[in-house]
Amino acid sequence: MSVVQSPSIAPAKLATRVTARALLLGDRLDTAMLERSDVISTAPLAFRVDTGYAVLFRYGIVVLVGLSPIQEDEILRGLRPRVIAPYARTEDESAVIEITSEQDDQIVPGGQIIVRDLSPPRLLVVADALAKNVALARDEREVSKVFEVTEPFAAELARRGRSPSNRRQMLRTIGQALLVQHRISGRVEVEEKPDVLWDHPQLERLYARLVDEYELKERAVALSRKLRVIDETGHALTDIIDTGRSVRLEATIIALIVVEILLALYEVFGRVAH
Repeated sequence: MSVVQSPSIAPAKLATRVTARALLLGDRLDTAMLERSDVISTAPLAFRVDTGYAVLFRYGIVVLVGLSPIQEDEILRGLRPRVIAPYARTEDESAVIEITSEQDDQIVPGGQIIVRDLSPPRLLVVADALAKNVALARDEREVSKVFEVTEPFAAELARRGRSPSNRRQMLRTIGQALLVQHRISGRVEVEEKPDVLWDHPQLERLYARLVDEYELKERAVALSRKLRVIDETGHALTDIIDTGRSVRLEATIIALIVVEILLALYEVFGRVAH
């Protein structure tokens, strides 16, 4: 469960409107032993940076709120050694947060997020939704790549009624499908609510609106269905390979038996002839 500082500690003063950026840096982000005096939460790890915030998620994402480009670069340089399996290209998504005490928490058309204040609990709720949004976008692209690879095999199987001849490519496809499934299935629990809501249930409505805005649940369900299809495709391709090997093995055994019988007959007839 996240540990948020007492509400008695006032949040840093921010401008009326700030930008939040969620950046996907790699497969994992090592936040262990990252001790700071300005920490506002430990799970996920969040801390103040001058007039803004940084929120670090273990599944490779950092959310930066209200920071200048120079401040963002400084944070990213410091995190680089902690990124496990970094991506060659950093993916990010941005959102505008407007802070006003005159309106309730809401998301207006166009994606702008309006909050009464940017206290640590609200910050963590918004950061959680943004992080899941960019993580889902990456996972959706990964799954689409696997479908692009498996589709030609399925088309050839349907057209010719037999397995493709390029078995090495089939094995690569199976490996790629399994890798994507392993990477996605246990990394981001999209349908789980952030821990901060246990201590601040009044923010449930804000989180629900963010989930609806980014269609997190619908996309998670669609992704799970695609992962099941990938899993079934991998098993089907594996079964095809195993069946082909079994047939070849049986044919080899039969051929050896026939050769042995022929040799035995040859020896018998040879003795009779002598």
